[in-house]
Amino acid sequence: MKAVHFGAGNIGRGFVGLLLHRGGYEVVFSDVAGALVDAINAVESYTVHEVGPGGVDTVVTGFRALNSAADPDAVAAEVATADVVTTAVGPTVLKFVAPLVLAGLRRRDPALPPLQIMACENAIGATDLLRVEIVGLAGEEWDASRAVFANTAVDRIVPAQPADAGVDVTVEPFFEWAIERRPFGEHPPVIPGAHFVDDLAPYIERKLYTVNTGHAATAYFGALAGFDEISDALGDPAIHARVAAALEETSELLAQRHGLDPAELAEYRATILERFRNPALADTVWRVGRQPMRKLSRHERFIGPAAAAAELGLEVDALVGAVGAALSFDDPADAQSVELQRLLHTTDAAELTGTLTSLDSEHPLFPLVQAQVAARQATLA
Repeated sequence: MKAVHFGAGNIGRGFVGLLLHRGGYEVVFSDVAGALVDAINAVESYTVHEVGPGGVDTVVTGFRALNSAADPDAVAAEVATADVVTTAVGPTVLKFVAPLVLAGLRRRDPALPPLQIMACENAIGATDLLRVEIVGLAGEEWDASRAVFANTAVDRIVPAQPADAGVDVTVEPFFEWAIERRPFGEHPPVIPGAHFVDDLAPYIERKLYTVNTGHAATAYFGALAGFDEISDALGDPAIHARVAAALEETSELLAQRHGLDPAELAEYRATILERFRNPALADTVWRVGRQPMRKLSRHERFIGPAAAAAELGLEVDALVGAVGAALSFDDPADAQSVELQRLLHTTDAAELTGTLTSLDSEHPLFPLVQAQVAARQATLA
């Protein structure tokens, strides 16, 4: 069996590629970073180091890498004969993956089983996004029998890596990979450790609105308080309380929207917060907090749950407070942080609220976010 995985970075090697390896797949990594591709091809194995309670080391073999920028034809040829295609590139990059996948599907022997495609991104419906791109490029020639698409929810913290790590990857022991069951019928892919579910929406939102919301909130509150490490920030009782409060609000939304059990959500929250406190991960508030404008957008980790909760009349004070902390994230090394601070200096609060969140001015969340924008601007005056 063969899997083509787009994105040979730390998530690709330390999570998706690892589980595909455990499933018996030969893994062909595809990436545009030539130096990384060369480094992967220069070794016969790499090690995934799990740090924290219960962590183990796993040696990964049976892989190779291709430079999709330098040799897209070779990537398409691999896709044509693959069993599985996965991605870990970021939602905005899927449109660049689509032409390569389509080129492979065009070459694919019709006698082969449908190609199983899963985008493993921190976004709701990421595989749907990839499918739309592929089908749009194919136009009238699209043959739906050549591929099946399944959305997924993925969760594993992979921090910034040691400078001398090479292609080895350090990760936390915990992981979760939930995959839609129905698109595969009677022939799901072989991925040990993944679980297949009939309704993925609760898993995606539980992950995004707990792990992603909590991680980013910790980063923004931590940066505001002068912390560098995520684990140190969450060790501060005041920050811990503010992050926990934000996650209590997202849990209430999840319970009402999906009927999830409040006691199980409380246990899940506690597990997530304990993961963030793992000092062995050595993750920084600057890495986790980067790209604040994206993280403040309409369907992301703060505005997404806060807007839905506000529409239901639920409490959103803690989430709005996290938005305020995000507005204060000031990292000269991060382009979005620089742009956000520029906009705060130059743009009217109402206009900037709409630009960042895409909320209508009549939405119940809009005035609450606008107040946070105005408060941040007052500190800069």
